[in-house]
Amino acid sequence: MSRRKYKISRFRKLQPDIKYNSIEISQFVNHLLKEGKKNIALKIMYDSLTEASKLLKMPEREVMEKALDNVRPRVEVKARRIGGATYQIPQTVSKERGVFLAVRWILECARKRKGAPMFKRLAAEFVDACRGEGSAIKLRDNVHRMAEANKAFAHYRY
Repeated sequence: MSRRKYKISRFRKLQPDIKYNSIEISQFVNHLLKEGKKNIALKIMYDSLTEASKLLKMPEREVMEKALDNVRPRVEVKARRIGGATYQIPQTVSKERGVFLAVRWILECARKRKGAPMFKRLAAEFVDACRGEGSAIKLRDNVHRMAEANKAFAHYRY
């Protein structure tokens, strides 16, 4: 049993970003960081949001929210060992975990694109995510497909 008198929060409280006052954007910037250069990450993020909003003719904040909502998975599979066999058990995803996965997938797919500056690659990934296409959406669909295929093992959930 723990000897602490108070509970420590599982998640670190992030400060919202300066321009849009959004916690999701500051989370995105923190994942975009390379070697602690936060100003460069902020510039890439803001430039990509303005570029994507020009292409979609939507406000920047709506572009971000729509892209994250489209890419965010609703269910995922977790491996659980039962009696010598390992089963992939589908589980619902919390909002925080879903946003984390969406951010990670969008950045991963933007980094895989070649031949353009990072802000343009990220803007293209935002545009694709808002339209419901692109490689980040494919990753989400693969996770949903795995959960659907292993639906029979849902009764092994914790």
